[in-house]
Amino acid sequence: MNRKEALARLHTQIADGRPVIGAGAGTGLSAKCAEEGGVDLLIIYNSGRYRMAGRGSLAGLLPYGDANEIVVDMAREVLPVVRDTPVLAGVCGTDPFRRMGLFLDQLKAMGFAGVQNFPTVGLYDGTFRVNLEETGMGYGLEIDMVRAAHERDLLTAPYVFDPEQAAEMARAGADVLVPHVGLTTKGSIGAGTAMTLDQAAAAVQEMHDAAKRVNPDALVLCHGGPIAEPEDARYILEHTTGIVGFFGASSIERLPTERAVVEQTRAFKSLRP
Repeated sequence: MNRKEALARLHTQIADGRPVIGAGAGTGLSAKCAEEGGVDLLIIYNSGRYRMAGRGSLAGLLPYGDANEIVVDMAREVLPVVRDTPVLAGVCGTDPFRRMGLFLDQLKAMGFAGVQNFPTVGLYDGTFRVNLEETGMGYGLEIDMVRAAHERDLLTAPYVFDPEQAAEMARAGADVLVPHVGLTTKGSIGAGTAMTLDQAAAAVQEMHDAAKRVNPDALVLCHGGPIAEPEDARYILEHTTGIVGFFGASSIERLPTERAVVEQTRAFKSLRP
């Protein structure tokens, strides 16, 4: 599916009063089940593999493997089982060992409909983040990657972390912006520290407004932090203006898997010979 077709489908969803839902997939089965549930976008990136291996999603930001190579490897598992849903690749835009234009061309040839900026330095803060920016490994490279993807007619759905980034990504041609409000809470390996839902709603609204001032046609979702369950996403949608959906990774594959496997195992253990 190409960018034009994917965007047309998303706009139809919104016109019909239905939310746009994106899902991270760490396995072929996750992607297959999410599609069966009616998901609108599927995104595969290295954290999905780590997450479904029982590690926290932030493992994707640490030196445990080549993030971009992992996505290429995951594509062999996910792309063949997805029938009719646009699949986006999580691209590490700060990767200094790839000619990014050629890599984007490769992803498009493999069948990816678009890209997302993950792993992202947007999740780093403090002195370490300042040093990354000072030494040529900053968020600006992720903006450059999204711009290059847009020029190649790939659908772009980047994470943004503040209003300035939202505006810059919109200026770079982002089709869908995903305000990120932190590591997802809940479950066995979710974050224990996060902002409140009211704080998340305010942050998401600020990023939405900044992006829309640059590109009124941009679609804006929400993701992360305390927005872990459907009722959390409903709260954000009810307390913001212009947010058209939700992107979930842990929320759609990790949390449901944890609950289902535990409960199924307990059901078998409740049997009496």
